[in-house]
Amino acid sequence: MGILSFILFLLVAAACAFLAERMVPNSMPGGLPISSIVGIIGAWVGGSMVGHFGPDLAGVSLIPCIIGSAVFVFLFSLISGGIRRKA
Repeated sequence: MGILSFILFLLVAAACAFLAERMVPNSMPGGLPISSIVGIIGAWVGGSMVGHFGPDLAGVSLIPCIIGSAVFVFLFSLISGGIRRKA
């Protein structure tokens, strides 16, 4: 993976994280920067576990990335919400 494809992956994964954040009902602490980081991790995991299907942009499968991002954003918002309530 070259540097240009890596930058394109980060941009597409951040866009998928933005969509995933809008789909998740809980609020995300930290706003867009934290949700982008969590979404990029989720996009990487979703793309690795589910595989390559559906439409792609710059070599990134959009459906697995959005699903992986949504799962990670949802789990992170649950965990961080539980931590905030206990403190």
